[in-house]
Amino acid sequence: MNTLATTDTDIIISGAGPAGLCLARALSGRGLRITLVEQLAETELANPPFDGREIALTQLSARLMRDMGLWNRIEARALSPLRDARVLNGPDPFAMTIGHELSQGSELGWLVSNHLIRKAAFEAVQDSIQKSEDITLLCREKVSSVRTDAQAAYVTLASGRTLQSQLLVAADSRFSETRRAMGIGADMHDFGKTMLVCCMTHEQPHHHAAWEWFGYGQTLALLPMNPDPVTNEFRSSVVLTLPSTGITPLMTLPVDAFNLEIQNRFDQRLGRMTLVSTRHSYPLVGVYPHRFVAQRFAAVGDAAVGMHPVTAHGFNFGLRGVDTLARAVHAARAAGKDIASARLLESYERTHRWATRPLYLATQLVSTLYTNDSPAARLLREAALRVGNALLPFKRAIAATLSGNH
Repeated sequence: MNTLATTDTDIIISGAGPAGLCLARALSGRGLRITLVEQLAETELANPPFDGREIALTQLSARLMRDMGLWNRIEARALSPLRDARVLNGPDPFAMTIGHELSQGSELGWLVSNHLIRKAAFEAVQDSIQKSEDITLLCREKVSSVRTDAQAAYVTLASGRTLQSQLLVAADSRFSETRRAMGIGADMHDFGKTMLVCCMTHEQPHHHAAWEWFGYGQTLALLPMNPDPVTNEFRSSVVLTLPSTGITPLMTLPVDAFNLEIQNRFDQRLGRMTLVSTRHSYPLVGVYPHRFVAQRFAAVGDAAVGMHPVTAHGFNFGLRGVDTLARAVHAARAAGKDIASARLLESYERTHRWATRPLYLATQLVSTLYTNDSPAARLLREAALRVGNALLPFKRAIAATLSGNH
């Protein structure tokens, strides 16, 4: 006998960012009732502004986005191939190079602007709303309090409205208030740094290779984009990581002075560089919750794993978690079982932790080693790059990680 309480909806998703929207889309069309709760207005979801961030998508993520109906929407707007990756240390021009020939495709992955992913995910959800009529989007709402028991999850919104569901999912950022409301803490590593992100054109070609340059006193990243649509010049997303005191003045520096500053920080290796976008800054904080699940509760996206961007796996992990949870829910639904059973949620946590924990810890180690400017650390990382570049199995393993084929 089914002892579940009568619910208003089957699944409540707190947060309509990329992970929340993708989860709603992945769950749609199978007879489930899904409710998305989001603080932003619907017009803001429909037309998200440029936020500076370029997302490196793995081949696995591309496949999942095709399955969700997002890829064709992004492909029609902007999609830049990421063929190779280069890792540099200090002023030495030597780079460990991870080539696309080490992966199973003609590229390691693709670069897409974050706001375009958000827009495509919103449009895909709107398509589900029209075709399946199984998603309810509650905008300008916020989860105020939550509780769960053996029968249901109970959610009170800031407006006073109450909802009841079989499963509650947090997809509301790495600092998830919903996760905290469920009593789940997290290990947080504040790197004490801030990253500045923007788009710039430059004279020298990038050959569709991403750079991760661990300089002395700074970290630089270059993410290759398609040519500038106005000037047809080479264009890249530039990421500069410094202590906050170093980033703050750069945010308001006059454009000509800013261009010269970034040119010099890149040691003129890209020639003349010109700012062609707004500038944005983000603090670097890694977050890994003590648990991904609780009674009738699960966390996905950044609410589950908040990655340091150095390995470019944050959104890729988010999509992988969405796929893992959606598949488990669909299987339980098809079998007539509880879609939020303890066994199902434990399986999701085990699978997603196994997929994310090793790289999360490795990222912490790499970011610590490669931002340590002591003489010993400089020598150690220089040696590590040269040894790593000579070891083909090691490079194949990194290529598999970057492409999502591991």
